[in-house]
Amino acid sequence: MPDKSMDDAMEAAAGAHFSGYRLDSLRLSSSSTPSSPSSAKAIHTLDDDSSFAPRQPFVIGVSGGTASGKTTVCDMIIQQLHDHRVVLVNQDSFYRGLTAEEAEHVHDYNFDHPDAFDTEQLLECMGKLKSGQSVNVPIYDFKSHRRCSDSFRKVNASDVIILEGILVFHDPRVRNLMDMKIFVDTDADIRLARRIRRDTIERGRDVNSVLEQYGRFVKPAFDDFVLPSKKCADVIIPRGGDNHVAIDLIVQHIRTKLGQHDLCKIYPNVYVIQSTFQIRGMHTLIRDREITTPDFVFYSDRLIRLVVEHGLGHLPFTEKQVVTPTGSIYPGVDFCKKLCGVSIIRSGESMENALRACCKGIKIGKILIHRDGDNGKQLIYEKLPNDISERHVLLLDPVLATGNSANQAIELLIQKGVPENWIIFLNLISAPEGIHCVCKRFPYVKIVTSEIDVALNEEFRVIPGLGEFGDRYFGTDI
Repeated sequence: MPDKSMDDAMEAAAGAHFSGYRLDSLRLSSSSTPSSPSSAKAIHTLDDDSSFAPRQPFVIGVSGGTASGKTTVCDMIIQQLHDHRVVLVNQDSFYRGLTAEEAEHVHDYNFDHPDAFDTEQLLECMGKLKSGQSVNVPIYDFKSHRRCSDSFRKVNASDVIILEGILVFHDPRVRNLMDMKIFVDTDADIRLARRIRRDTIERGRDVNSVLEQYGRFVKPAFDDFVLPSKKCADVIIPRGGDNHVAIDLIVQHIRTKLGQHDLCKIYPNVYVIQSTFQIRGMHTLIRDREITTPDFVFYSDRLIRLVVEHGLGHLPFTEKQVVTPTGSIYPGVDFCKKLCGVSIIRSGESMENALRACCKGIKIGKILIHRDGDNGKQLIYEKLPNDISERHVLLLDPVLATGNSANQAIELLIQKGVPENWIIFLNLISAPEGIHCVCKRFPYVKIVTSEIDVALNEEFRVIPGLGEFGDRYFGTDI
C-alpha cells in the first residue's frame, strides 16, 4: 500500500467509529432512515425480538406459617446478596383496612383468610416493580387495623424482589410472578411460641386473645390455605433461619441466575463477568458524559483489567507442582505459553496496556478496519505475529456494536490459521445485535464482556452505551 494511501486510511480510521454513541448529540427518532435495506430489516427484528427488552428483576416468593421465620430467612438472603439491589415486599402491607363495623368486632375478623388481603393492589405494585418502576407500598398499622393514609413506603426497582407472606402462594396470579418459591417449614409449637411473643410485645395484645385467635383462625387457615400451598414451593427450608446450609445454597443459586444474561442461555460461548457494586459503579462513571478524560481512562483501565483477567481464565492450562518456601508441595497449574493479543485499531489499543500488565512480554498484533455506519467490511491494514496460527488469540475491542468489524477480524484470524475455538473476544460492553451477529457466524469464539447493553439505535450506536470510546479514551473527542 502506498504511503499516501496508508496515511489516508489511518486518518479515516481516526474519525468517529460507530462503537457507541454521543450522549449529547443523540436524538432517537422513529423517522431516522436506515442506511441500507438490510439495516432496516435489523431494526424491524429488534422491535420484534423480546431478548432485547430490559432485563426484569429476579422475584423470590417466601411463604410459610405464621412466625415460621420467613422474615429471618429474607433478611439472611438480603444480607448475603449485599452486592445486588434487593427489596423486600411484605404481603402484610396489603391488608385491607377494617371498616368501623369490622373494627368493633375485630376479635371475630379472620386476618389469615385470603380475603383479608388486597391482592389486586399487590399485583399492581409487583407488576410495576417488575417493569422497572418505583411504587408506594402502603403501611399497615396492626394496632388500629388500618392503613396509614398519609404515609407510604417507597420501593425502588431492584435486581431482586422478595415477596414475603403467609399466602403469597395461594393466588396463582401472584405465584406466576415468581422465579423462585421458598416455603419455610417450622414446627407448629415453635411457631405458636414465637407468635405469642411477637403479638404481645410488638402489637400490644394479651396472651389470651392471641391464643383465642390462633385456635379460631390461624391454625384452621394454615391447614386450609397455607399448608396446601407448600406443594407449589421450589425449595422447602426446615427450621427456617437456623438452616444456614439451605440459605447458602439458595443464595448461590440466585447469584448464578443474576450473573447469567438471557443471551448467555442462548449462546454458551458468551460470558459476562459477575456484576458487583464496584463494577456497576465504574460503569456509571465511564458512561457519564460529564466525566473528565483522566477519570474516564482510569476507570476504563480498571474495567479492562477485569475483563482481561476473566478472559485469561478461559485459556487452557497444564498441571504443575512447585515446592513452597516451607518445603511443602503445592499442586498448581501452569499458564498457557502460546498466546498473543490482537487489537482492532484504534479503540482496541486502549486494552493493550491491561493485557501487557497481565501477560509479561506478550506479542500484540493489530488490525485496522475502516467502519462506515453499520458496514465494517473494509480491511485496511493488518500486522500479526508470524506464528499466530500456533497461538491462542485475545481479540481486543472495547465495544461490540453491530458485530461486522469483529466478524471480519475473526475471519482474518481464521484465514491466518488460528482455530476458531482459540479466539477469545474481549470487550467492555456488547449490544445484543453484535452478540447475535458474531455467535451465529462463529459459534466457537468465546466472547467475554462486562455488560450487555439494551440494543442499537437507528444509527447503529449502542444504547445506553458510553459514546465514542476511542475519542474519549485518547482525548480526541470534540
